[in-house]
Amino acid sequence: MKFEIKHKPAYALLVARLEPEESLVAESGAMAFASSNIEVKTRSRGGLLSGIKVKLLGGQSFWVNDLIAHGGPGEVGLVSAPIGDMERLEISSNNSYIIQKQAFVASTPSVVIDTQWQGFTKGIFGQSLFMLKAKGQGEVWINVFGAIEKRSLKAGEHLIVDNFHLVAFNDTCKYSVRKVGGIKATLFSGEGLVVDIEGPGDVLLQTKNIREFIDWLWPLIEPMVKGEIAASKEEKRGGFKFGR
Repeated sequence: MKFEIKHKPAYALLVARLEPEESLVAESGAMAFASSNIEVKTRSRGGLLSGIKVKLLGGQSFWVNDLIAHGGPGEVGLVSAPIGDMERLEISSNNSYIIQKQAFVASTPSVVIDTQWQGFTKGIFGQSLFMLKAKGQGEVWINVFGAIEKRSLKAGEHLIVDNFHLVAFNDTCKYSVRKVGGIKATLFSGEGLVVDIEGPGDVLLQTKNIREFIDWLWPLIEPMVKGEIAASKEEKRGGFKFGR
C-alpha cells in the first residue's frame, strides 16, 4: 500500500493511496477526508465479543471502518486526537508489537489488533493494565503524543523507560515494571513507574507525557471549570438571570 505521513512531527496526517478494491481498516472517527469512490463499512472490531473486549480493556473504539476503493484507485486521509507524530509498524509472524492503548490509527486487513492481559503487577502505559497487541501480517499506523524516538536493543541490552513515555515494543522483548526508588522518590521525584525492557527488539518512545501536560494545563482551565460549576448551582437555586 502506498502511503505518506505528512506534517510531521506535531500534526501528523496519514494519506493512504488505495489500489482498486484495496482496503484499509481505520479507527472509528479517524478519517479526515476520502475520495468519492471510497466506500466506508462500519463494523465491530473482530466480532461482538472481541470488539467489547478491545473497547473495555484496550481503550479503543468498539467500531472500526473498512475503507474500500471501488472502481479505481482512491485516497484517504487519517488523523488521531493526540498532537504528535505517526509511525508505521511492519507486522509479521515473527515481528509482533505490544502497543500503547489508544495509539492505533489504521492497519491493513490482515493485521489482528487484540488486547493482552498483563496482570495487576505488570500494568504499564500510564499505569493501565491493558495494552494492544498487533499480530498477523501487514502494516499498522500509530499516533502518539509528541515526537517518536526509536531505540533498537540487542539481545540482553536493557533500557529503562518512564511508563508514560512508552509507546510500543516488539514482543521479542522481555520487561518488568518497578517503582522509582523508595516511597519518597516515587512521591516527589515526578516519576512513578518505570519499565525495564530487555532486548532484542525495537522500543518506541513518545517525547511528551500526557500526565504532565494535564498537570500543566489544569491551572489554566480550573477557574473556568469552577465558574461553570458555580453558575450551574446558582441556576438550580433559581438564581439564573436572562442575559447573564
